[in-house]
Amino acid sequence: MKLKKINDIQKLVSISLGFTLALLAARGLYTGTLTYFFYPWNLFLGVLPVFFSGLLLEEKRFNYKSILLLGLWLLFLPNAPYLLTDIFHFKERPPVPMWFDLMLVVSGAWNGILFCMISLFRVEKFLKTRVNSRFVNVLMFLLLIPCGYGIYIGRYLRYNSWDVVTNPEGLIKTSTHHIHHPVQSLNVWMFTFVFATFLGIIYFTIKKLPRLLHTTRQF
Repeated sequence: MKLKKINDIQKLVSISLGFTLALLAARGLYTGTLTYFFYPWNLFLGVLPVFFSGLLLEEKRFNYKSILLLGLWLLFLPNAPYLLTDIFHFKERPPVPMWFDLMLVVSGAWNGILFCMISLFRVEKFLKTRVNSRFVNVLMFLLLIPCGYGIYIGRYLRYNSWDVVTNPEGLIKTSTHHIHHPVQSLNVWMFTFVFATFLGIIYFTIKKLPRLLHTTRQF
């Protein structure tokens, strides 16, 4: 049986993941503790949008399977940028040098950005051949709004992606309250839109930067 060749995206993801996990393993061996050992699970969840967006790109038609994959991608998408919020766990923890733990949590956050952006560009590529190109940029930003909301309810309300199946009643009740009482939920929506805007800035910067670097004469 011939093994499937690893593509360049998979290599980048593997190197980035490997760096964070190597730091985590070194820390565990040095201290004999499991501090920050939530990262393997969070990284696994964070890479799922990359996985589903990769399967989506293999679809040639917009059918039930592609809709399912698109739904699964959007459902798990918040898990990638959620890794940014793991920075909240950072603090000085002797005997490990503070700079080492900073590098650990920053590399975890970088993985979240990387996974999010790769999956977004893959979904954009899929949609460009099936949706009017004038609407794609707007659509991509709109997709970041539920992503920002998902990050909030994951970090602060401790919901998980699978609560859509295991606890749909609680999830619907919470979301309905946030929608029907926007003033009471002001912090929720501020977080949602600020995070979505931040991810949008990263996305459109990466999208435009290669062309700008080749066409701009002065920096």
